[in-house]
Amino acid sequence: MKISYNWLKQFLKTSWTPEQTSELLTDLGLEVEGLESYQSIKGGLEGVVVGEVLTCVKHPNADKLKVTTVDVGDESPLQIVCGAPNVDAGQKVPVATIGTVLCTKEDEAWTIKKGKIRGEASHGMICAEDELGLGKSHDGILVLDEKLKPGTPVSDIFDIENDYVFEIGLTPNRADAMSHLGTARDLRAGLIQKEINLELITPSVSAFQVENRTVKIDVNVINQDLAPRYCGVTITGLKVKESPKWIQHRLKAIGLSPINNIVDATNYVLHELGQPLHAFDAVKITGNKVEVKTLKAGTKFVTLDGIERELHEDDLMICDAEKPMCIAGVFGGEHSGVSESTTSIFLESAYFNPVSIRKTAKRHGLNTDASFRFERGIDPNITEYALKRAALLIQDIAGGEITSDIVDLYPKKIKDFEVRLSFENAKKLVGEEIPREVIKRILTSLDIKVNNVTEAGLGLTVPAYRNDVQREADIIEEILRVYGYNNIETTKKLNASISTTSRFEDYKIQNIIGDQLASQGFFEILSNSLTTPNYIELSEQLKENHNVTMLNPLSNDLSVLRQSLLFSGLESISFNINRKRSNLKFFEFGKTYHAYDNKREEYKHLSLFITGNQFAENWNQENKKSDFFVMKGLVCSILERLGVLKFNESPVKSDLFSEGLSLSLGKNKLVDFGIIKKSVLKHFDIEQEVVYADFNWDTVLDVIKHHSIKFKSIPKYPEVRRDFALLLDNNVTFESIYTVAKQTEKQLLKEINLFDVYQGKNLPKGKKSYAVSFTLQDERKTLNEKQIDKIMKKLQSSFEKQLGAELR
Repeated sequence: MKISYNWLKQFLKTSWTPEQTSELLTDLGLEVEGLESYQSIKGGLEGVVVGEVLTCVKHPNADKLKVTTVDVGDESPLQIVCGAPNVDAGQKVPVATIGTVLCTKEDEAWTIKKGKIRGEASHGMICAEDELGLGKSHDGILVLDEKLKPGTPVSDIFDIENDYVFEIGLTPNRADAMSHLGTARDLRAGLIQKEINLELITPSVSAFQVENRTVKIDVNVINQDLAPRYCGVTITGLKVKESPKWIQHRLKAIGLSPINNIVDATNYVLHELGQPLHAFDAVKITGNKVEVKTLKAGTKFVTLDGIERELHEDDLMICDAEKPMCIAGVFGGEHSGVSESTTSIFLESAYFNPVSIRKTAKRHGLNTDASFRFERGIDPNITEYALKRAALLIQDIAGGEITSDIVDLYPKKIKDFEVRLSFENAKKLVGEEIPREVIKRILTSLDIKVNNVTEAGLGLTVPAYRNDVQREADIIEEILRVYGYNNIETTKKLNASISTTSRFEDYKIQNIIGDQLASQGFFEILSNSLTTPNYIELSEQLKENHNVTMLNPLSNDLSVLRQSLLFSGLESISFNINRKRSNLKFFEFGKTYHAYDNKREEYKHLSLFITGNQFAENWNQENKKSDFFVMKGLVCSILERLGVLKFNESPVKSDLFSEGLSLSLGKNKLVDFGIIKKSVLKHFDIEQEVVYADFNWDTVLDVIKHHSIKFKSIPKYPEVRRDFALLLDNNVTFESIYTVAKQTEKQLLKEINLFDVYQGKNLPKGKKSYAVSFTLQDERKTLNEKQIDKIMKKLQSSFEKQLGAELR
């Protein structure tokens, strides 16, 4: 939000500098993010002086140029070459001297330098009004009053606005400060706290009067819940033209482009008082009737920007007897606004339901100065005052007469808020006791009325425009921001507390696994829970009726809550690959959202993504791709870190994987992982293989709570390794070997590892060779050769009988 310093001083006659004012506004909670100077003419015409043309002769080498000598108040006149057709001796003209910086229409600065034009020296420039920013004409040089003295700065002649503009980062709760009046109110409170008492000067509307009652517009508010207050008045005999310079300067300073005097007046009052207004061409109001109502869904309406929009059944509209004219509080219509031919208007000032306006603005993707204020909640009690202020301003700059009484439909008055403040609670929240008289003075300076005073506290009435102050805590916050956070002393006492939370708290487990993954080269990503509904087309297991849909989506691509973390992760992978980062390891903790039979559910997940090479390219290390087995190792290491050492493996059932595994414990599925289908990757323009793991984090947390940690001493006696090369049928899995071995020797067999697989020449058809190692250890004594041979023979016999294995 931009606030003009000069405009602010119309409400408070402060002598504080812009820098001092900036600091105080920031202390009050209206954080000034930037302070810029503004000049109605860039450069302020510095270096441009009045010159008197002494001589003017034709240029010897150019037909359209003239060589002049110009007195600019110095000891000797300047020779200047000029191409203007109207330059002549005896004229008083504006001269840009050497070193003067002028600006083009595109705001590009250029400097006047010494030079030669067709062989003749030129020491300055005689300017046209557009070259100085004083107008648009370029027909010839600007001729000044002949009474002016040569050397007089041109900036002393013309009215140049010099101002400062505060860029305030307004928080959404501070709807009351969305104007120069609102900012001035806060500034006054801050100055009073510094014992500087200034009167808040508001524009007078005492001159408002109805000249005649010749044009009456009947107003009917059909939907009073959406339009609690609606005011209007007619003004006729207007002349639409350019606004006076002073209004243009005010609007330009805060970044607005002047349009015409009627529209500029409504914008001026909007930023002055915070009340949006709208002017309708009265001639275009069919039937001299205005109705405030909603229309049927699907009704077509063309807005000011020329776009045809389809209305929602809850969009509040301003209509005449036949057609809609304006989306209430959001955007005007193309065919009902003020034009150059307008001579009479119906001026509207209203208070609309903030929720309704926000929903309508979001539905149509519109964000206007009016909707910005309406949807945050304006002052319902300023509606008529702002209408009078705007009407008088329009009369002042566009002429005309007020030709109707003010229509003010306000059937149910919006009440002020009653709040009780406890002095004890204020002390607890602030951290120290603020004197009670100081509290009352601060509250009074903020227009909060003190109704009664007791030893325990205060009974207060908060004005309706402070819709963010409705609780005792809000009152204390108001006191504290005006009193000054910097004035609260920091306690010297250090308090600490000991957490008694369970070691299985979600955030603790997340930190453990997050640290582990980060140490393995992973980067954590955080993606948007909002996504596009089109992703459900990539899997038959994702159903459209399970989507949780946003009522007011920012766009179609962000209109539903995600049912899977896969697609947002693939978006991140695609983004990185397109920027030449193809070796990726990502993980994300996040939630998925689902709508089931009139209820909504959300589940937490941990997702892992690996793609590209495992390691960075290096001369002494062969590049290896991140594949399924790398992911399996990562998944198993996570489960092992969490104490889950036993689980069941089964083929993955999700159609998002071309191949994969599901790991479960009993009926609880812990994780699905595998290689993503190429058809899914193609949707994201990913050509390289991506391996994905999806942990059901809620299930994992529930499972690990039932695991107890057991400690045992490190064995004193050595372990022994023996290997078998087994010839097996192709359908025999390593899991079968593992199971048979564990059943055969339960006590001394500690580890079983598959370290080589061979299929090919010199093997019978339908056979394969597994090289398996077995680690044996007795924790009570050293194993001897006889015991080892006995165990290995027993294992061999079991493999031959149960798996049909042969030793090679």
